[in-house]
Amino acid sequence: MQSTRRRVLKTLAAALSVPAFAHAQPAGAPIKLAMIESLSGAFANTGEAVFRNLLWAVERVNARGGVKLPGGTRPLALERYDSKGQAEEALAMLRAAIDDGARVILQGNSSAVAAALVEAVNKHNERDPSRQVLFLNYSAVDPILTNERCSFWHFRFDAHADMRMAALMAVLREDKSVKTTYLIGQDYSFGQAVLREAKRQLGAQRPDVRIVGDELHPMGRIKDFLPYAAKIKASGADAVITGNWGNDLTLLVKAARDVGFDGRFYTFYGNALGAPAAIGEAGLGKVVAVADWLPNLPTAQSEAFYQSFRERFPRPQDDYVHMRMQLMVEALAQALERAGSAETAAVASALENARVSLAGQGGAMRALDHQFQQTLVVGVMDRQGGPGVKFDVEGSGYGFRVVKTIAPNQAELPSTCRMQRPSA
Repeated sequence: MQSTRRRVLKTLAAALSVPAFAHAQPAGAPIKLAMIESLSGAFANTGEAVFRNLLWAVERVNARGGVKLPGGTRPLALERYDSKGQAEEALAMLRAAIDDGARVILQGNSSAVAAALVEAVNKHNERDPSRQVLFLNYSAVDPILTNERCSFWHFRFDAHADMRMAALMAVLREDKSVKTTYLIGQDYSFGQAVLREAKRQLGAQRPDVRIVGDELHPMGRIKDFLPYAAKIKASGADAVITGNWGNDLTLLVKAARDVGFDGRFYTFYGNALGAPAAIGEAGLGKVVAVADWLPNLPTAQSEAFYQSFRERFPRPQDDYVHMRMQLMVEALAQALERAGSAETAAVASALENARVSLAGQGGAMRALDHQFQQTLVVGVMDRQGGPGVKFDVEGSGYGFRVVKTIAPNQAELPSTCRMQRPSA
């Protein structure tokens, strides 16, 4: 049994981590992918984390020869554009990327930016059909993007906020120690959606839980969260529910630790980018996070996947791998090959039916609204070395033990999308 496990680990690790130069380089002009993200400013660390994930995924496709098209194989080429976390800058970068020849746009950190890009891509593709572009979204989870504002040119590979909230509620529903909760989030479309859905789902699934705080704060501009943390502690809340991400999450949990708040944090992104180290011992058994995958998922394939990423990016501060970004690039490569062309509309049509898997994880694109359907997992922060916590996060000594797995058919939610497809 043990030798079989070692064989699986070695085989999968080799397949995942083979360097791009190990095989003959693909022929043909590169297919340009433009990542538009915050690479400077308050959320620069989130943009860099995305870049590492996308780079690893692109390297893997190119290592096996690139994308196979009728005219020959073509490599993927990932290029970076700094949005500085602002919608106006992102729109400028979109224009620059299109002028540079990119026909696939990648973005996710900020639903407000994503909404602006969806609108701009729709207008551009109608106005300039010879240079149409796809928009692949890996993290912008405002539900409206695959509901009222769904677009044929936009595909989301992350579970949206309502789906993530439902996964968290599957754990909170059973946590009878929580009688009161404080809702706090970033004051923009995503943060507002999280708090709105938290109230709705609490009312439906835990009507006994009293909401003792409901607060939005400016995104990326708060340097001192102590006043917010003091209010949370003074409220007597047993738990905090937040969709905060990046430094807005790290600074919030640091402040909560400093004021002595000892309740639970139910989070969308509490499993990395400094949060576990910021909370420290106070978070053991108390910080809950939902994700599409966690490093301590107890399978040999998952373990090999994680270890191969750490071999590629060995620095502790670079330890933040997203399965969904790997699946997204695999889905794109699959769609290109099925379309037999890099022509944008043909690739979009093929992507509507994408079904991909990697390292034992997988998912499928729902053509109805372009919302990727995949397994979700919920983990609780614990000390590395404890049961179910083989791996820590960012060298912090703390990792996340998987406590709930939600199958794709259980995570799926209905959509109000009325997709407008281009005429043939």
